[in-house]
Amino acid sequence: MILFKLPVKLILLVLTAIAAGVLWQQAQLSVLALSRIDPVPETRAMVAEERYADAAGYLDFFMAYDYVNQDPAARALHAEIQSVRDSLSYQAGKLSEGLISGSSDENIGRGAGVITDLFVIGDIRDLANQATKFVQGEDVDEVVTALASIGLVATGAQLASIGATAGTAGAAAPTVAASTTAKGGIIILKAARKLGKLPPWLGKAIIKGAKTVKQTKKLDAVTDLFNDVYRLAKTRGGLTLLSKTTDAASLRRMAKLADTFGDQTATLYRIGGNSFVRAAGRAGDLGVDSIKVAATYGKGGLQVLDKVGALKFAKFTARGSKIAYKGDVVQLLARLFLKVPDWVLYLLVALGAFVWVPWRWLGRLRRTTRQIRVSIGRSVARSVR
Repeated sequence: MILFKLPVKLILLVLTAIAAGVLWQQAQLSVLALSRIDPVPETRAMVAEERYADAAGYLDFFMAYDYVNQDPAARALHAEIQSVRDSLSYQAGKLSEGLISGSSDENIGRGAGVITDLFVIGDIRDLANQATKFVQGEDVDEVVTALASIGLVATGAQLASIGATAGTAGAAAPTVAASTTAKGGIIILKAARKLGKLPPWLGKAIIKGAKTVKQTKKLDAVTDLFNDVYRLAKTRGGLTLLSKTTDAASLRRMAKLADTFGDQTATLYRIGGNSFVRAAGRAGDLGVDSIKVAATYGKGGLQVLDKVGALKFAKFTARGSKIAYKGDVVQLLARLFLKVPDWVLYLLVALGAFVWVPWRWLGRLRRTTRQIRVSIGRSVARSVR
């Protein structure tokens, strides 16, 4: 104990207090260590690549929050993107893109692609293109061919169902809906293939399903698959979400996310990746709005939300905003403290307790207690005699 002179003990006391505070307030420090995303740089990068639809979707998500919509740079960039997207030349280009290729990243182009694919025109066009490739000795896209052949069956089923519905006073309406959903799924799958966003597992499943559809002339083999795809098709950025799936189960999960978060799903996934998927899986407990707010802090925000829950996250972020005037100092200290391993913190607490425990006083107390016990024992012995 001689080694621990008063100055050393005081320093150790401070370190112990800090270590105990860090252990006690780790959740609060996790929030203070976060910084909100500035969407302007990444949006500008998308604009430079002329990805105006993606840029608009990304920036629109953040414009819902004051720290961005009050930023002059963000507002100017938002107006610039909207101006380009509203121009006649841009709209005409996207319309042409949808009519010719059947795919587009803008509503007008997707609408044109949908019109051609909802009818037999799109499927015949794709089969003719693949037939031309075959004649010219080029590689035939088996997936596009499979989708077009399924599309022909779906169109036939759709037309037959419409006629049956009229003749049965609506009894065949579910069949109409099923064939329409299949057509919707085919549209997005064709677009995904053409844009290189169709995952390999799904291409194999489509080819396999097309063979069954061709044999049975029924869509049962691909109905569930296309239902999930169609749910993504209704969401902005659905192709990007589709490209991230790895099997039928992950496709189903992604479709559920699209149902919950709508057109912001792709942006949220872009920000948080699997951290968003994990948090979104608890949307019922965490809340959709809490997940969106956490996403403005990036992956770290979603991870902290998933760890501490919505109530604590909201409370801690509110506290953090009150001390925001202290700038990067608080954030830097929080990050520094969180990098210290827990075992080091516990060691400091244990060492501090060891040094500051009044061992001499405890020794005296033990001796006094022992003497009292001995005295009591002797008294009891004498009384027995």
